[in-house]
Order: sequence, then C-alpha cells, then structure tokens
Amino acid sequence: MIMSTHAAAAHRSPPFYALCQLGGWGLYAFANVIVGAGLEQAPLGITCLQFGLLGILGIGMSHLLRAYMRAHGWLRLDLRARIPRVLGATLVLSVAAAFVSWFFELADWQSVSVPIDAVTQLPVVALAIHCFNWMALLLAWCIIYFSVQSVRQRRSSELRESQTARALQTSELRSLKAQLNPHFLFNALNTVRALISIDAPRAQQAITQLARTLRYTLSASEDEFMPLEQELAIVDDYLALESLRLGERLSVDRRISPESRSVRIPVMLLQTLVENAIKHGIAELQGGGVLQIQSGLNAGVLTITVQNPRPETVANSGEGIGLRNAHERLRLLYGTGASLHLDMSHARMALVRLTLPASA
Repeated sequence: MIMSTHAAAAHRSPPFYALCQLGGWGLYAFANVIVGAGLEQAPLGITCLQFGLLGILGIGMSHLLRAYMRAHGWLRLDLRARIPRVLGATLVLSVAAAFVSWFFELADWQSVSVPIDAVTQLPVVALAIHCFNWMALLLAWCIIYFSVQSVRQRRSSELRESQTARALQTSELRSLKAQLNPHFLFNALNTVRALISIDAPRAQQAITQLARTLRYTLSASEDEFMPLEQELAIVDDYLALESLRLGERLSVDRRISPESRSVRIPVMLLQTLVENAIKHGIAELQGGGVLQIQSGLNAGVLTITVQNPRPETVANSGEGIGLRNAHERLRLLYGTGASLHLDMSHARMALVRLTLPASA
C-alpha cells in the first residue's frame, strides 16, 4: 500500500511541478511585458517575444537548479547545510542568466529603472543589475520550492504513519481472530465429545451444526463485519450445540428489533458474548437458567445486551479470553466510538452491554 501510494504521488508530481513552473514564470514574463510596454522601449510584439524568452530562460535555470538539488540530496539536508549551497548555486546560475538576458537585451527596463548616469551605462554595471535581479528571483523560487517540498514531505510522513498504523491494526485484528476461532472450536468439540457416548444420533446432528458453524467462520475470515442477522444465525447453531449438552438447563429469550438486524457488527462478536454467558454462567449452575439476548437501534447507535444467571460466587470476574478479545477488537475497530461493559453488580446475574455505531 505504501509503495503504491508513493508511486501515485510520483506520477502526480511532474504535472504539478510543470504547471507551477509555467504559471509562475509565465506570470513573471507577463508582468515584464506590462512594464516594458509602459516604458515604450520597443514595439509590443518584440516586447512579448523578449519576455517570452525571459520566461523560458527562467524555467530552464530553475529546472536545472532543481535537478542539481535533487541529484545531490539537498532536500535531506538541514537548514544550516542547505543555505550556503543554495546561495552558491543561485549565484552561479544568476551570472549565467544575467549574461544571456543582458546579451540578448532582455528586460532592459530593469537597468533603465536605475538612475541613468555614466556609471550605469557601463556593461559591467548593467550585467551586475541583471545578476542581482536573477539571484533575487532564483532565491525566491528556492524558498517556494523548499516550502512546498517540506509540506509534501510532512504529509507523506503522516500518510506513511497512518498506513503503518492501519497495517498494524489489521495484523492485530487477524491475530485476535486467529485466537478466537480455535477457542470456539475447542469448546464446540468438547460438546460433541460429551454427546458421543450419551446419544450418537444427537452427536451426528451436533457435528452437522458444527460443520455449518465452521463453514461460516472460514467464509467470514476475510471480512471484519457481518450483518447482525447473520451473526444471529451462527449464534443459533452454537446455542443448538449447547442445548444438546445442557438440555432443559438452557433456555433462550431473544428480543431482536427488526431495524437492528441489518446493522453490521464485528464477525463472531455476538457469539463470543453468548459463549461467555453460557461458559461462566448457565453451565456452572445446576438448574441452568435463561439466556436473554436483546438488541435495539436508537439515534444511529446499536445496543446489544446479553444477560444470564451466574453463581453467586465465582473464581474470577467472568471475563475470560473471549471478552478480553472482544474489548481489544472494539478498541482497534472503533477507538472510543464503541463500548463493552460487563455488569456483575447483582449477586446472581451478569449482564454484558455492547454499544457501537450503526454506520460501520
């Protein structure tokens, strides 16, 4: 991605540079035409030709200076090392440009504007005036050029940092998903293993549901978001697997608002919340309990709650690898735009509340 962005920037740079050159030196030549015509030193046609050549000379000299600076890496130098080099290069080019413009009598009005006396009529003085004007022009050109390059380098650096951050974020998300799938598979296989010795036909049904679940996880491995409707389907298969193991100990109460079903949420996120509720709650209770899943959409914010009974005392907070994984994924995907809160303030109840923007 970074390389392709650099290539695109390099592709855009020459036209931008050429337009700036033509526009800047063209404007300078036009200003000279206006002033030269006002002094009535020559017919307008000759004046336009002279100052057209003056603009071309400016383009050539500044382009030569740019090529030399790029070839010797002046853009990478600090200001203290760059200034003397720029002064020396502009002086050399100014002498050359001054000689050409003086020899072909380009921009003679610049010399005429100086008070005329015997000294200013000397060729060396006229040449010096041309040299001074050219150096001022080239130094101004250098200031503009380095300023533009500084802005572009800063933006390029910011872009590289942003792309690097996105690449690291993508890598972390893939790592988290790589942790999630084996975690889910391990729990599901334990369920099937427990059924094989108890009820072989139901174990076969469980394997079918497990295969469907795995097919979903594999097909969704390249996607980060899926509609809530599809996530509910995978949750149904998971709950069917757990129902085979827990039997009447597991009841499900689903209250899903119709408008929330099309909202896209992170892949396997809802399944993670449900799995956590069963593993750390209902499965630990002799009498089981009711798993409540609710969703609602309000003002562009999707809210999902998963509530379940739990033992009054637990060995840990109930937040295992699944919820830690979910917290980290939400942070990477939404920053502070989403939240996941585990409420265990009630002695026999746990509630997880998930909020995230519906625009994802």
